[in-house]
Amino acid sequence: MSGRNPGRAGVGINMDFYKKRRQQFLTEVAYDGARLFFENEAAPEFLEAFLTPGFDADDHKRNANAYADGCFANFMLRYTGGEPIPILRDDLDHVVAAYQQAAKYIKIYEGNSKFPPLRFMEMDEYERVLQMIGLSFLLHRRDLLPKIAGMFDPIFEEQDFLYEDILSYEFEGRFEVDKWYHEEYRDLVNSLCRDTEAEVIADLHSYLKNWYKSFEMAPWHNSHLEIEDDMCGGYFGYWAIEAATVAYLLDVDDSSFRENLVYPKDLVDYAKEMDELEIRTLDKDVGLRRRVAGGNPCPESGYWMTPAWPSSRQYFNAGDLMPIFVNSPYGNTIWQWSSEQR
Repeated sequence: MSGRNPGRAGVGINMDFYKKRRQQFLTEVAYDGARLFFENEAAPEFLEAFLTPGFDADDHKRNANAYADGCFANFMLRYTGGEPIPILRDDLDHVVAAYQQAAKYIKIYEGNSKFPPLRFMEMDEYERVLQMIGLSFLLHRRDLLPKIAGMFDPIFEEQDFLYEDILSYEFEGRFEVDKWYHEEYRDLVNSLCRDTEAEVIADLHSYLKNWYKSFEMAPWHNSHLEIEDDMCGGYFGYWAIEAATVAYLLDVDDSSFRENLVYPKDLVDYAKEMDELEIRTLDKDVGLRRRVAGGNPCPESGYWMTPAWPSSRQYFNAGDLMPIFVNSPYGNTIWQWSSEQR
C-alpha cells in the first residue's frame, strides 16, 4: 500500500482532521464529500426506492442491499476518519438493522425464508459478517449478536469454524466444526486453537502481515489510489477487525503488532476499558457482561461459562478461584458471565 500526500498545509486545511484520522490515506475533503454524498443523497434515494410500492422484488432487493452496504461503508469511513468510538458504539445498531432490512427483501425475492443478506462463499461478504460480529464485541454491543446470528444461522450454522468459534464467546451451545470457507483465514483459525499465548501472537502477527494481500480480489482493494479531491472512491479504511476481536477475546499481549496499519488498536483498548468499568461497577440491573481470566477469583456469585471447554457453564461463589483448562484447544481460559442465571 502506498500513501498519498494529504495536501499542502495552508488556508482551509484543518490539521486537526489529519491528527485524528486513523489511516493516512484519507483527506478531509474526500472524507466530507463521501459522507455528505451517502447521507444526503445516496441513502435517501435507496430508502425511497425500496419502499416504493410500484417497484418489483428485484428493485427492492438491489436497493436494500446497496443501502446496507453503504451504511457499513459509511460507518467504517467514520471510524477511519477519526469519529469518537462512543458515538460509533451507539450507531452500530443502524448498520445491523440495515442488513436485517436487506435480508427481508432478499427473502422475498428468493422466495426463501432462510436466505441471508451476505454469502460466506464470497470472501468480501464473509469478511463483512466477521467484522460486524467483531465490532459487536469490541464496541460492547453484544446485544446485537443475536440479531446478526439470526440473519446467518439458518443457512450457515455449523458450516464455518471462525463464525462458530467467535460466537461461542457469547453463546453457549455453538457447534464445533473443523472447516472454514476461505484458506486465507488459516492463521486466524490457528490462533484460536493454540496452547500458548506466544503461539497465538505469532499467528496474529502472520495474519495481519498477509491480510491486505489476501484481499487483492476484493472490490475495495487498492481503493485508496482512487481517492479524488472530493470523494473516496471505494475506500472506507482497511481494517482487520476480526484479528482485533480474537486478540481481545483471548486477552493476548498485542504490543508486537498493535502498530500494524490494519490493526484497530484503539477498538481493543476501548473494549478492555469497558471491561474494567463493568467489573468495577458490577451493575446487574443493566445486564452488563463481565469477563475474568482463569486463575483469578470470581468477582460475583452466579453462573459462568467459558468457550475453552464444552458444557462449562457452572455456578461459582464470589471469591472462588476460576479454573484454567490447560489442554483446551482454545488457548487461554476466559470465563464470561452467563446470560442464563438460573
